[in-house]
Amino acid sequence: MLQTISITVSGLVQGVYFRQSTKEKALELGISGIVKNLPDGSVHILATGSDDRLDQLVAWCKVGPARAKVTSVNVAPVSKQEFLGFVIQRGE
Repeated sequence: MLQTISITVSGLVQGVYFRQSTKEKALELGISGIVKNLPDGSVHILATGSDDRLDQLVAWCKVGPARAKVTSVNVAPVSKQEFLGFVIQRGE
């Protein structure tokens, strides 16, 4: 069954290809959603997929790409959302 989760990743996660790497990992896992930078320096992800695939994405987020230094990952269930693929949202 598909569900949607909200993931907020904090630490050194901007300017280290975190969004692009998240997109690549999500597509590899068959997860749809969005990823964007937040003004406070964190990265926010909305992801829709099966429980086991979302668990794999969360586990990946705790490490991130090579240059990232993740200090915390907050995960919360949200109401199910449908996305077309996985996209990087640029600044507003």
